[in-house]
Amino acid sequence: MAALSGSKRKTVDRVFVGIVTSLVVVGLIMLWSASYVEGYYKRGENSWLFISRQLVFATGGIVAMFVVSRIDYKIYFIFAEYIYGLAIFLLFVVLFMRPVNGARRWIGMGGFAFQPSEVAKFAVIVVISKFVAFNKNKMKTFKYGVLRLIVLMGLVALLMLREPHISGTVLIFSIGAVMMFVGGTNLFWFIAVAVFLVAVVMIVIFIPGVADYALPRLDSWLDPWADPQGKGFQIIQSLYAVGAGGVFGMGIGGSKQKQLYLPEPQNDFIFSVVCEECGFVGATAIILLFVILIHRGFQIAKKTQDDFGRMLTVGIIAHVGLQTILNIAVVTNTIPSTGISMPFFSYGGTSLLMLLGEMGIVLSVDRFGSSKRVYRV
Repeated sequence: MAALSGSKRKTVDRVFVGIVTSLVVVGLIMLWSASYVEGYYKRGENSWLFISRQLVFATGGIVAMFVVSRIDYKIYFIFAEYIYGLAIFLLFVVLFMRPVNGARRWIGMGGFAFQPSEVAKFAVIVVISKFVAFNKNKMKTFKYGVLRLIVLMGLVALLMLREPHISGTVLIFSIGAVMMFVGGTNLFWFIAVAVFLVAVVMIVIFIPGVADYALPRLDSWLDPWADPQGKGFQIIQSLYAVGAGGVFGMGIGGSKQKQLYLPEPQNDFIFSVVCEECGFVGATAIILLFVILIHRGFQIAKKTQDDFGRMLTVGIIAHVGLQTILNIAVVTNTIPSTGISMPFFSYGGTSLLMLLGEMGIVLSVDRFGSSKRVYRV
């Protein structure tokens, strides 16, 4: 398998780097503010527990971003199947790990734990990008534009459902849908597949263990005040935090809901603390940073001459955008709680390292994707 390239090296996109760096810095500040109470009272009287670890991953991630940006992205084309195979293997292994809060999502190694689902998201993006680059003239057909891609995503989704990791499954299919649309899949098939997926979801919820995990979350979403001290507690505290922020917020460190009211404020519900401390103005500014990042990423994809590089960029930027939208929707109770993190903000080394590595790949596409590539077996 080979790739012909005539691309010319150029300087890094400083605007894109600036936006990513700004999100990382703001995310670290908000993580420190959201986590120090949790660290002190619940994690061994260590207020710096979460931020000290996240600083290590952020530093390593920034370094990785610049290193990856200088590596020609065609290497991911060559190793796409291996990356996908590794993701499948890790998703299988995690099913035998000890459950945490009713789910098996982490593999522990040397005192640290990582989520195979983060690797799986990237693997799906890479393998779909390669598939589209090879079959761009066949994407209007059902066999190539729908069926084979559904199989690629479906295998990952089934393993993630067994964890269970419903939010990851939703994100995988959402990213895939964006890539299929950009790759040329006929709009008719989107409608047909959407109906099919709804039917599949209705069947899947009856798989032993999945319904027990998912249905209580639907109940608490529809009426969290029906069980305010139980299933609805977290979302109620989140809504209190969002509403208490008002226009300008209570200031960094001023959140009351993080004082052992809002469970796990450093993770999925960190945006609630952002709203409470930064208010509508601050939260909107952060959302605008994400909007600019997404716009800049799609601009890079638009000017890329190579099909694989374009799809790779679209998939990565769709990942960031969709995950951000879903997280904000959860903390505002717009959709049921799905356990999905806020990119660059939520605590988690695997997620931050993978995200910054993916940002490096986007920069690599911008650097090396100015010329048309021809891929052949």
